Amino acid sequence: MDDLKTPSLVLDKQRLAINTATMTQRMKKLGVRLRPHLKTAKSAEVAKIALEGNFGGVTVSSLAEAGYFLDHGICDITYAVCIVPTKLDAAAALSKSGADLKLITDSPEVAHAIAAHAESYQVLVEIDCGEHRTGVAPDSSALLAIADAISCSGRSRIIGVLTHAGHSYLCRSQEEMEAVANDERAAAVTAVERLKSAGHDCSVVSVGSTPTATFAKNLVGVSEVRPGVYVFMDLFQAGIGVCSRSDIALTVLASVIAHRPEVNELMLDAGGLALSKDRSTQALDEDCGYGLVCDAVTAEPISGLIVASVHQEHGQVTAPSPLPFERLPVGAKVRVMPNHACMTAAAHDTYNVIGDGCKIVDTWDRCNGW
Repeated sequence: MDDLKTPSLVLDKQRLAINTATMTQRMKKLGVRLRPHLKTAKSAEVAKIALEGNFGGVTVSSLAEAGYFLDHGICDITYAVCIVPTKLDAAAALSKSGADLKLITDSPEVAHAIAAHAESYQVLVEIDCGEHRTGVAPDSSALLAIADAISCSGRSRIIGVLTHAGHSYLCRSQEEMEAVANDERAAAVTAVERLKSAGHDCSVVSVGSTPTATFAKNLVGVSEVRPGVYVFMDLFQAGIGVCSRSDIALTVLASVIAHRPEVNELMLDAGGLALSKDRSTQALDEDCGYGLVCDAVTAEPISGLIVASVHQEHGQVTAPSPLPFERLPVGAKVRVMPNHACMTAAAHDTYNVIGDGCKIVDTWDRCNGW
């Protein structure tokens, strides 16, 4: 990595492969399909690895991602953000180009707009299983109102429900995550049972977050699960017990640019733009600041060093003990483990892929923007 510019994303291919294979095998044991949420990776090369041994469907969070993955030969795509009427033409264009595209909504008004549109769509009703972000309650009257509005068009059709237990990120124990996973499943299954009783033919029961996918014990009635950050993992996932730090596949390579021994600080050329300003570990027992500073070769943490604060292009590194200035002279490189891999990766255009011996073996692109 000596010739690699800084700051840059570094992706450990072996750790990525282990993470994806582990989740694939877990879903197979539970008898459900794995539909990876590629909003984290936004990369066709990562998708190939994540889809190995799976049925081939993916989840995205933007229509730009949907178009990108379609261009790379992935057709079965769920757009897991509530559609708005102004995006229906773009969704139709993707379908005409060969996408087997699923849309979601939690709005009766949008359902009427979908029904009135000239094209036909496959629609999932989004269910709120406890996060209270988007979605309708499984026992709400809006659930059937949405389904009825879609079905009356004669073109578009309801194919099931989708829910996301984002509140699983508030859990701090395996038992809590298991309970949220059970609530997530129950909400989706209850909603589908109501839809089927009302005459709607629902084949898709879609749930998922990385914590609930990792700890769910019972997925009876669920057809697919949509974790995302599991492909890379990060410090927050490690902090809540979903993984260990040794599972984290994504880091940011940075250079030491200045020493301030009088205040026991050094500066990196990776600031808020390279690392993101996500502070999710602040809520955990061990606060990792804006990232954990690690050896450039081994990715092992260095003596409790964290990026304590960031400016746009500066990362300020501190530790409770004296910093190893001799080990980290100006110009030395380090790797920083991120709090939230999705947010950190979003600042970069490419992944620098390492194999055995930490040698760069490839460069993979990613899709950014909307």
